[in-house]
Amino acid sequence: MRTTLALAAILSGLITLTPAAQARDGIGPAGAAALGAIGGLAVGSAIASSNNGYYPGQPVYRAPPRPVYVEEDYGPVCHFERRRYVDPYGDVYLRRVRVCE
Repeated sequence: MRTTLALAAILSGLITLTPAAQARDGIGPAGAAALGAIGGLAVGSAIASSNNGYYPGQPVYRAPPRPVYVEEDYGPVCHFERRRYVDPYGDVYLRRVRVCE
């Protein structure tokens, strides 16, 4: 039990003492931030300038359609009225009734 605790303490000490790997190739933090900003602007402008087909580009103006005239149907004229209705139990209801003239 003591040996495993001692081994764990030694390994954790070795892990914390190892230097962190840096994959910056000698570029400082400010240079890395500047390169990221320039790269982001370049990629963003390339995406924005590409014509992806959703927006056709130039607006297209067309003449308005000709007016259409519809003849009225001279059939029966119908409307709805509210009428009082008393059921066999004596309850009073208002019903909508279609009335055609």
